[in-house]
Amino acid sequence: MSGREDEVFHHDFYTEERWKNWLNQVKESNFKFDESAEPQGKEGAIFVNMEDDIILACLKIIAKHDRNQLSSDAALDMLSRVRDIALAEIDPISEDADLMIDSLQTSLMGSFAACECYLRKEYDEKDDINDLVKVALEAEASDDIEISLATVAEIGALILSGKELSEKTMEDIPYGLVAEWLDGIESIAAAMVGSDSYKDDEEDDES
Repeated sequence: MSGREDEVFHHDFYTEERWKNWLNQVKESNFKFDESAEPQGKEGAIFVNMEDDIILACLKIIAKHDRNQLSSDAALDMLSRVRDIALAEIDPISEDADLMIDSLQTSLMGSFAACECYLRKEYDEKDDINDLVKVALEAEASDDIEISLATVAEIGALILSGKELSEKTMEDIPYGLVAEWLDGIESIAAAMVGSDSYKDDEEDDES
């Protein structure tokens, strides 16, 4: 490992304390679904911000890898640290909050799988995203969850490589695991077209 890579390797892209801060905010919000069973207002935005925070940490790791500051193995190791924090089982908060966090973690499974697929270069840039969505949905319908997630991961890797996930494609997807995983891919796409501060070397403040 080079000196520069070793320096980056010991940088915390995301910490358990940061995740706990978000969970504390969820507890303090006393989050409840409204009558339409939809998350509303500031309390509902907490979960969006939690997910975005994780996604940005992942994108920072990938940006350093793409700048040749991190090897694939080192980047994958850092990504696994973030994943272990974000996907760890949490203590119950409330029925509504627990449902939202479970949905968020399911969505992030798609995000992490996509980042891993990209770092391992286990995708073909010639593949069509709409075709891959069909494959993922067919695999889900056949209860072949492993193939389904792997296909969603390739979709995400293609997004990370510069392709686009159209709104029309997302509109036609029925609710299920693929839809939730693709929500995590959509979050990656949104973060990439938003602020590109994740490409900078400076460290962020804690939330």
